Amino acid sequence: MLGAIESLLSATVADGIIGHKHDSNQELIGQGIANVLSPIFGGIPATGAIARTMTNINNGGKTPVAGIIHAVVLLLIYFFLMPYAKYIPMACLAGVLVVVSYNMSGWRTIREMMHNPKSDIFVLWLTFGLTVIFDLTIAIEVGLMLACLLCMRRMAETTQVSVLTDDDEIDPTAETDLAENPNIEHLAIPENVEVYEINGPYFFGIANKFEEVMVRMKERPQVRIIRMRKVPFIDSTGMHNLTNLIEMSKKEGIKIILSGVNDYVRSVLVKNGFNELIGEENICPNINVALEKSKQ
Repeated sequence: MLGAIESLLSATVADGIIGHKHDSNQELIGQGIANVLSPIFGGIPATGAIARTMTNINNGGKTPVAGIIHAVVLLLIYFFLMPYAKYIPMACLAGVLVVVSYNMSGWRTIREMMHNPKSDIFVLWLTFGLTVIFDLTIAIEVGLMLACLLCMRRMAETTQVSVLTDDDEIDPTAETDLAENPNIEHLAIPENVEVYEINGPYFFGIANKFEEVMVRMKERPQVRIIRMRKVPFIDSTGMHNLTNLIEMSKKEGIKIILSGVNDYVRSVLVKNGFNELIGEENICPNINVALEKSKQ
């Protein structure tokens, strides 16, 4: 996977310079075939190399032919010119690499990225430092893992669970494709009914947040409506949390109604037998239907 990431990184850097768009599938299939066959000849797994790609581009090579010629020339040197290649001064090769490194460093882009959130800047400099101290493989491993953790943290921070009241304004058509009543109206929440709204993905990062909001509500209602029109997806932990909520509510004699569930989330719920647990009629298309159901 790291080899694939490094190759696609190399191709993306090249795209930005020559103004073209590479075919990622072709890149990975070609690399895979090469790495399957190379051990037959005593080779080791290889990836697209940023340094040699940039050297080709800086010298006018902008098509796959440049890479083919590069490989053929190295093969010829290996078989016929190795006794002479050892006389090439290392300082000369180092000088070429220094120039290539400067041209591909993108220091102007780094300067512009200093205005990004501090977490992004931290990932940038940590990856840069690990690349210099160790190598690109370790840097990609750590940087990718840290970026994923920060992404999950941001998703958890942006997901909000709120309790709606009679004073909250709603758009009754926001949860459906129907446009029968485009006017904004106030919620008319019946007595002994609580309405909760989840705004964001319902995954393991916010599963406990929903329980905390309900615990703060001291009164025990007869019906809880969970408005999910802004929930793009739900994971297994979210499903487990929701199942526990329904089972706990059943013991307390509280009915649960879901409102505004999109098609994808609904399919996940049905696949996990959630419609049987809560009742198909209690998964409503919008808040108005859910409120009418709560009165019943």
